[in-house]
This record gives sequence, structure tokens and C-alpha cells, in this order.
Amino acid sequence: MGLILTNMLLVLVMCFITSVLTVNENFLKMFENQQTPVDPCYNEDRPRRCMPDFENAAFGVPVKASSTCGLHSQMQYCEAPEPGATPQCHICDDRQPKYRFPANHLTDLNNPNNVTCWRSEPLPPVTSMNAPPDNVTLVLTLGKKYELTYVSLQFCPYTPKPDSIAIFKSMDYGKTWQPFQFYSSQCRRVYGRPNRATITKTNEQEARCTDAHRYTGGENLGFGQSSRIAFSTLEGRPSALDFDTSAVLQDWVTATDIKVVFNRLHMPIEDVSDNLDSILVDEHFHSKHLDEDNQTREPSVQLVNEMAVENDEKGNPKVSVVNSEMSTNGIMNAYHQVTHQYAVADFAVGGRCKCNGHASHCVADRDGKLTCECKHNTAGRDCERCKPFHFDRPWGRATAKDANECKACECNQHARKCRFNMELYKLSGRVSGGVCLKCRHYTAGRHCHYCREGYYRDPTKQITHRKACKPCDCHPIGASGKTCNQATGQCPCKDGVIGITCNRCAKGYQQSRSHIAPCIKIPVVQMMATEEDSDDYTGEDPDSSAAGDQCGKCKAATKRLNLNKYCKRDYAIMARVMSRIDGEEDEHTKGWVRFMINVDVIYKKASISRLRKGPMHMMVPVSDLACKCPKIKAGKSYLFLGREKDDSPGGMASSSLGVTQRSIVIEWKDEWDQRMRRFRRRARKCK
Repeated sequence: MGLILTNMLLVLVMCFITSVLTVNENFLKMFENQQTPVDPCYNEDRPRRCMPDFENAAFGVPVKASSTCGLHSQMQYCEAPEPGATPQCHICDDRQPKYRFPANHLTDLNNPNNVTCWRSEPLPPVTSMNAPPDNVTLVLTLGKKYELTYVSLQFCPYTPKPDSIAIFKSMDYGKTWQPFQFYSSQCRRVYGRPNRATITKTNEQEARCTDAHRYTGGENLGFGQSSRIAFSTLEGRPSALDFDTSAVLQDWVTATDIKVVFNRLHMPIEDVSDNLDSILVDEHFHSKHLDEDNQTREPSVQLVNEMAVENDEKGNPKVSVVNSEMSTNGIMNAYHQVTHQYAVADFAVGGRCKCNGHASHCVADRDGKLTCECKHNTAGRDCERCKPFHFDRPWGRATAKDANECKACECNQHARKCRFNMELYKLSGRVSGGVCLKCRHYTAGRHCHYCREGYYRDPTKQITHRKACKPCDCHPIGASGKTCNQATGQCPCKDGVIGITCNRCAKGYQQSRSHIAPCIKIPVVQMMATEEDSDDYTGEDPDSSAAGDQCGKCKAATKRLNLNKYCKRDYAIMARVMSRIDGEEDEHTKGWVRFMINVDVIYKKASISRLRKGPMHMMVPVSDLACKCPKIKAGKSYLFLGREKDDSPGGMASSSLGVTQRSIVIEWKDEWDQRMRRFRRRARKCK
């Protein structure tokens, strides 16, 4: 029996494991079939313009109203359900949900079958243009910059359209306000502006005023139905078709807050009494009829003269009005029976969250503030700047042609900060304008691309390596300075001192105890005079002329230079002796000393010559150098004149410049430059 139970238990366990594996397999397949959501800000890997969805930015956003019916105490309002009908009166009381007309009804769900309204407190009828304006204000705070397409107000049924309305916008969260649009039957009288002024490219940010009878954006839908105004922000603006390139219009449609000020519900009675029939049409009390001859008929006189208060079927107080026939004066009294108040069912603002083409969504940040989810290496609530270290090109709004993605600065991984320089950007052909700041790892330059003073490049490492620059490490006694050659690391050595760091004495020198001259020349025991050199080149072996380390007298003529000597030499250069290079000798360089020089100026060279500006090697016979013929010191500049035929080991095939005691070597002075240039101009006279 126990064995049977054990087998049944094993079967159940296996079934359970099989079912779990099947579920897991299906679960994994479900994720495999899911595709990575497409980022609208990129086309594959290429950036492109992207924008948040168009929306009603006012939906669900609280509105501040300067006046709300029944907010502080119970009030009564009256309205006519149809033309010529007896006005019906009701109450508004914020303490009772059924009779509340709060400002949040302006931005709730606009359901035509269940219209919710905001109502202002009743207003006294205006009988004179000198009376102060109504000035009931609605303020909508969007919480972020939006680019608006329209502002719309839908009025409640059975209520008149206000005669004069002013719409303002703010771009700084309510600190300052700018006129956006005006509506009035008397634009110049109320707002001091012409009716339907023409907008040109010179005044595209100017608010217009539109006649009150034409601002609905369409005709009234009929008595008892809502009327609407709709202000289009770009309508009539000449640059609307070039919106991407119009900074003026981009600024014009940008807003963080919208303020609507109702200035007049009606024009004063004294100003419209001559046109009473028109008023009665607007208030739905009277209809004017014209006969075939366009003659005005007598107005109907079924109007109000008495009010009564009674309870409705549910026991709520209701104020009714008794009708009777009245004269024209009675008509005016009936005009006052309908409550003067503003009533709006829907306040809509259409637009997009402003992200300058660099984001497709706006989300709430940690502080609850609406912020763009920036792409293209941009930053800010509106993606209005490049994010840190991406300043190689200027920030720009994304367009259909160019996403204007911000580019990272090129600092070879040696800097964390950079700045933008417009002059450099223009000089680069509008390619790169970033300048690296606070280069690390001993680098310097706009891109941290070379070593700073006192350091030199390690040729074994890439410039991006954190140890690409090594310290010069010049010997404190043997070197004449702490700054070495940034390419080779060669320190400037004192006379008689050699080595990359100037840490040993050259051949023919011995160490002294002086910090000023750490290496002194070994005294020559035997001196023997030889014949003076002439300007004629004999081509004799330099080793044989100084055999036995016997020094003759250096010819004094080398200190004197004339056009004849200039003409007899193959080359004339000014070069700086960088350092002496000691190393193993081969069969060609035996008996010669190698120097590294930098050729700064070439005054003369043969048509077929190996001379080039820049660093090159120079060879000097050991015997000539020991006799200081020529006398050469590292770190100094000299004027060299000589022949290239046989003056170096290997002759013309050699890549080194040969200098012997037959060459003219003069320590350089600045005044030599003019003389050499003069010789070069007169060189055509050479024989």
C-alpha cells in the first residue's frame, strides 16, 4: 500500500514539474516575441526631430477664478430657457454638490450630455461706459512651457457670450504677462486697438483684437446650446509656414500660464438702447423680423413684470417669473431680470509640451514638475541646452532637416569639462568649437592633445592613455633647465654634459665639483700647429688631417663671411643643436660624433639635397670636435655653411649632415638674418 502511494506521489510531482516547465517556456517565448519599442527621436542610430503628442494641456489642471457663484454664501441666478420664455431662477451654493459651480468644472471631462459649468458671482448691469469693467479673471497654470496651437472657451447653454474678453500669456510662470488676443464689439474704445489689424513680419508678436460678433470661430449652434470662441495662435501670422526657422513665432506660441479676463458681459445700456432689438436677440428675449421692404416690425411685448418664489417637485426653492405685456420700458426691465454673470463650460488649451524637438515625452521629475525626457545629448526642462561635456557644437532646436544633436568635446579622455568657443567653431568650418578645461594627466591644449611644460610624450602609449605624458626628470645640476623637448624628452644640457636627462659627462670631459660647470674639458697635453685652411675644398680625408689627436690652429677666416664664401658652399642653414647622441659606431660612423639638430631656416641648398626643415642628424669628426674646430655646444643656434659631397660619412648617400673644420660654423646672432637674405638675393652673381 505504501509503495502505491509513493508511486502516485511521484507521478503527481512529475506532472507538476512538466506543467511548470511548459508555463515557463511559454512565458519566455512571450518575451522573445516582444520587440524593442522604437524611439521616435532616432531613425536607427541617426538622430531626428521628435515631439510630444498634441494634447489639451488644460485637461484636469486646476483653474484659479477671481469670482465663483455661491463660494462664500448662497446666491440666486436667473436665465431664460428659450427665446421669449419666462426666466427661471436657481440657486448656487458651494456647500451643496448639486448646486456647486466651481472652477474645476472648466477643465474636467467635457461631456455634451452632462455639461458642467463654472459660474461667476452675479454682476450688476452696466449702464455707463464710465462704470468700472467687470474684470472677472481665470488663470490656468500649465506647470511647464508649452507651444500652444489654440485657446478655446465654450460657454454654458442659455448664457450670453461676453462682449469683451482679453487673453494673456506668461512665459515665466506668472511673473510677467503679455497680451495674446482681444475680443470686443468696440476694440478701439475698450482696448485701444483697431479691429482685425493686419499682421506683418515686423509685428508677428502683436496681439490682435477681433469684433465680438465674429469671434466664435463659427456661428452659434442655436438657442440653448453652447457657443464657443477659439483663438488660433498662428492664424494670420506670415511666418507660420516657416515655423521651424522663425524664432519669433516659436517664442510667440510659448506659454507657461494663460489668463482670461472678462471685461464686459454687455455693452452699457445707454450705448445700445438705440439698437435694443439686437440686444434682445443676444439675450434670447426677442426676435426681430423684417418684411419684404426691409421695414422693421414692432417688437413683441411678452415680457416680465413680476417674480414669484415657490418650491419645485423635489422641494428645492425655485424662482419663477410672471409674464405680462409690457412697453419698451418693460423690455428694459426684463433685460435686467436675467442674471448678469459669466458661465463657462469648458476651458481648453491645445498644444505640445515644449521640448525643442529633442524629446517625445514629458514626465514628472522627483519634485513632481513636468520635464522633457531629453534625447540628442540635451538637458533642461525644455531640452534648451546641451548636457555637460557636450559643447563641441552650439545648441540648436531640432528641425526636419537637422536634429542638431549636441556633440561631446574631444579631450582624449583627459578632461571632464569643456566650453564652447564660437570663433573656433567658425574657423573650423562649423565643425568643432569645444575647448577642454582643466586637462588632467599632465596634458595641455584645446583637446588635451599634447604634454604640458615639464613633461614629454611616451611614444609607447596612446595619447588617450592616462600615462601618455612622462616627467622630464632633468638632472638638477647637469641640465640648464627643467623643461625638456616634448617630443623626445631631451633635457637642455650644460656644456660638456650629455644624456636624455643630462646626467653624465661627454667624451673628453670629466666631472668637476662645480654646480655651474659640472663637466670640464680634459686638458690636451700636446698641441701642434698646422697649416691654415684655405677656402679651397681639397676633399681630403678628415681622419688624416687630425691624425694622432694633434690640433692645429682653427682658421680665423671662419669668423668672417662674405659673398665669395657663400657662393662656394652647397648649403647655408641656421639650426639649433639639440643634443649630442652617444651610441655604438659602425664602419661608416667610426671616428664621428652624432648630434641632433633642428633646422630652422634654409638660406641655400643644392637642387638635389637631403636638407629639410625640422630635426635631423649632424655628424662631426671626433678629432675636429676635440680641437673645437668647429666648437659646438648643445642648446645653441649656429649658422652652418658647407658642402654636401664628402663632408659626412657615406657621402651623398648619407642621411646626416656632415660638418668638419672645413665648414663655416658661426654662433648665431639675429643680425645675421638680414645679411644671409641679402646674400641669397645676390647669389645669381656667383661664378
